[in-house]
Amino acid sequence: MKYIQLGKTGPSVSTLGLGCMGMSGMYGPSDRAEGIATIHAALEAGVNLFDTGDFYGMGHNEMLIGEALKGVARDKAIISVKTGALRDRDGGFNGIDNRPAALKNFIAYTLQRLGVDYIDIYRPARLDPNVPIEDTVGAIADMIKAGYVRHIGLSEVGADTIRRAAAVHPIADLQIEYSLISRGIEDTIMPTCRELGIGITAYGVLSRGLISGHWQKGQGQSKGDFRAYSPRFQGENIDTNLALVDALRTIAGAKGVSVAQIAIAWVAAQGSDIIPLVGARKVERLEEALGSQNVQLTGGDLSAIEAAIPKNAAAGGRYPEAMLAHMDSEK
Repeated sequence: MKYIQLGKTGPSVSTLGLGCMGMSGMYGPSDRAEGIATIHAALEAGVNLFDTGDFYGMGHNEMLIGEALKGVARDKAIISVKTGALRDRDGGFNGIDNRPAALKNFIAYTLQRLGVDYIDIYRPARLDPNVPIEDTVGAIADMIKAGYVRHIGLSEVGADTIRRAAAVHPIADLQIEYSLISRGIEDTIMPTCRELGIGITAYGVLSRGLISGHWQKGQGQSKGDFRAYSPRFQGENIDTNLALVDALRTIAGAKGVSVAQIAIAWVAAQGSDIIPLVGARKVERLEEALGSQNVQLTGGDLSAIEAAIPKNAAAGGRYPEAMLAHMDSEK
């Protein structure tokens, strides 16, 4: 495993991170023992970046990670936590609360659930339209002074918000969706991050399994599975998108790698400042993702991939329209 500094001011992280959300639902039933085994396998492979959110499974995900990390030296795991999303008993979302008082309350619960004394990277999950980003970042900066947080991150925000946040305190990274079929950050968001020395942790590199090479039409439509209402998995959209996967499969096969491996490698090849986060829930899927670290894409490979999956080729939005309308990164 290789390691790089996350942005100009962030911690040293593995060049592949593990996103743990799926271990607490969102993609159908999850297996606690399998989730813990996957985290342990990641640690053994040298992965040190683990991403979660205090609202994943309403705290379940943080407790799961806390259990998995018991007995592990604290400096072996870089824990990234998103906060601010409000949920109801049925798992629905009720908006964002990034008020300073709320964030200082949320982190107290997070530290308790994880069983740690500090969070490596703390970030608002989304922009709160009622709270200036300066106030949110300022509150997390106070947590750094208090010793509860080491670095500040952002998530799914646009270029203007990134600049305003960075004017208050150094930002380690922006976490945002980025994949072969989600390339919106390339226009203004990525250049802004690079100008300011902010790293990018890319989630959704396999587009929630859609471009993993393992997805089959009709899967993931059960209640509580995000893909049951994700536009890219519905109607004619899924047929169009799976045709893109077939085109990618041809390229991957010629190179002797899996579809997932070439899709992850493509994200990593877009810059040394980008860390792919893989949402593996099982050891076998993690092992496949780790294989992407050995995939070297030539200029010819990249051209072939671009021809097979041109920018904006995907059918359907990455979130339902009602959700996209409230995302600062989409403005």
